[in-house]
Amino acid sequence: MDLDPYGYKPTLSICILFLCLFGISSRDHSLFSSSILSVFLYTAVLAGLVEILGWSGRLWSNQNLPNSTAFTMQITCTIMGPTPLLAANFIILAGIIRKIGDCYCRLSPRLYSIIFLSCDFIALAVQGGGGGIASAAKDTDTVNLGAHIMLAGIVFQLVVIICYMVLAIEFFWRYSRGTPVLSGSGVMSKLTGSTKVAVDEQDQLMIYHLQNLDVRESKAIYRTIELTDGFHGKIIKTQWLFNVFDGAMIVLAMYAFNVAHPGRLLVEDKETAMYTSTGSVSGVGNGGSAGTLQQLPGEKIQDLQTV
Repeated sequence: MDLDPYGYKPTLSICILFLCLFGISSRDHSLFSSSILSVFLYTAVLAGLVEILGWSGRLWSNQNLPNSTAFTMQITCTIMGPTPLLAANFIILAGIIRKIGDCYCRLSPRLYSIIFLSCDFIALAVQGGGGGIASAAKDTDTVNLGAHIMLAGIVFQLVVIICYMVLAIEFFWRYSRGTPVLSGSGVMSKLTGSTKVAVDEQDQLMIYHLQNLDVRESKAIYRTIELTDGFHGKIIKTQWLFNVFDGAMIVLAMYAFNVAHPGRLLVEDKETAMYTSTGSVSGVGNGGSAGTLQQLPGEKIQDLQTV
């Protein structure tokens, strides 16, 4: 039995603080179960519950530091906890694309969901497998094996986040400049009045979305360095690093969507739509046929060029 698995004693007040923060955020997310992105409930709340389990393990360690079960519980749950939250980001971007129009992105919303949610599930399975091996280990070598498997899952997840961020940034950039991927695609009509408010809310959601991804990437980088350094390395035995780059990063990510909740900002607006080549107002995606675009009252048709 390792009498000091952390290299420090988890601070009681910090553990209680994070338990309260994750509990409040999870409760608020659960209140939006009837939102248009109802599946967001299961991902965001699940992330919060797993984080609560992880910080409960750290609180347990404060009362019983040598307890190996508490240590394994906290490291496994705090590593796996953010994975459902990453899935929420994938779901949100698909919702934004459906709302604005997929002419600005290289993949359809369905493909975004299939590809990145599959990758997220793989990362979760690998991290969970590594955590299971580490928790059931009877010797140091097996514990290290479990840690290396978890590390592989985190590195894979980091690569997925980077690829996803590149595609998301390109989508937001094309939307802001009105430059679709393909010529002949429709363009979002930014009207005045109530419709403009809906567009501004989508812009706000995009900003929070990118900020959310940034903090998730920071947490993944920290965890990668931490586990590469090993269970007996200096990084894992420095408490403030964990509190800032693990706990605080996920708190910021969860509260970002408490403020800009997708169920509140991705609202249906019948006045905001895509111009199509038939003159109707509806959604059109990549590969939309070319034709004469119809003009809404007071609006100017934007000339689209092949990008």
